Amino acid sequence: MIYLDNNSTTPLDPEALLAMEKASRDAFGNPGSRHPAGRRARQLLEDSREQIASLLGADPREVIFTSGGTESNNLAVFGLTAGRTGVVSLPNGEHPSIERPVQRLLLQGWKRHALPLQSNGLISPAAVEQLPDEPSQVVTVLLAHNETGVIQNLESLARECAARRIPLHVDAVQGAGKIEVHFQRLGAATLSVAAHKFHGPRGIGALLVRQDVKLTPQLLGGFQERELRAGTEPVMLAVGMSVALRNWYNARQARTRHQQELRDLLQTQLLQRCTPAAVNGELEQRLPNTLNISFPGCQGDSLLVGLDLAGVCCSLGSACASGSIDPSPVLIAMGLSPERSQSALRISVSHLTTREEVLSAIDRIEAVVRRLRT
Repeated sequence: MIYLDNNSTTPLDPEALLAMEKASRDAFGNPGSRHPAGRRARQLLEDSREQIASLLGADPREVIFTSGGTESNNLAVFGLTAGRTGVVSLPNGEHPSIERPVQRLLLQGWKRHALPLQSNGLISPAAVEQLPDEPSQVVTVLLAHNETGVIQNLESLARECAARRIPLHVDAVQGAGKIEVHFQRLGAATLSVAAHKFHGPRGIGALLVRQDVKLTPQLLGGFQERELRAGTEPVMLAVGMSVALRNWYNARQARTRHQQELRDLLQTQLLQRCTPAAVNGELEQRLPNTLNISFPGCQGDSLLVGLDLAGVCCSLGSACASGSIDPSPVLIAMGLSPERSQSALRISVSHLTTREEVLSAIDRIEAVVRRLRT
């Protein structure tokens, strides 16, 4: 098996696993308990919070642990909009954990404003000037798109939101652990991350919440996480998340270089050997590990089945949208033709992917594409 679906999830960092095993033995107590076992658990939890905050350019008090990217995005969208109506602005084709909450807002009386995308997947510069003139607004944007890997430049948008006091939520789930993310420099009100995207454990993520931002909690119960996310904190998972993020940060230059080389090898060879083929998204401003490529004349579902049988793991897009037979919303929003959108494949490598695996995958992908075109 050749695993090329790292934007869906990543293998767990062995050092993170060891740290989690140790935490499960040494800090099994409830971090809210006022006795030695509880205090030990609390210490490890706060140490993990401080390290994550430091690596993401945040204050530890701004890090709210959640169950992952979906909960973080839901908490941001619903927490920033609770008790009022207005306009929510976002590009079409955002992650389902943003799109579905926005759909619920529309049922509650909110209006949607689409931030236009260019053909390369970048938000149009005119989008900043086209923000609605409404007193009640929220803006939400993916920092790095989970399907195309396109990285948005949010400086002007964040500046405009700050000037107009519009809360800006940044979904950085695909960005954190692949590119450097600095919460305070971004100027966002909230920012979401998920550990399993950077070789941390599944079941934990975080929502970074700027200290001056008021957020309505969506889970009620205890007083954990500044009363923004009730529930006993998963100390073991927090430890694993912090170790995985630290290990990425310490090795980020080598990992980035390795992933770019493999991604570019895939891109060059598949464009040459599977003509006609086309890369989707901005070529320069994208994640180092992500290639979204179309093979006209092939159907995406057939590609996926063929590659599955050939032992290559990749995807058509977001794992959270798997099962949908519709063309990718983001590729449609970029103005790509239905044929190109429906034949797109997302390939995502990691620092664990080898050159030998990539060369073998190229042969297998070429064989599947040729067979489907005959």
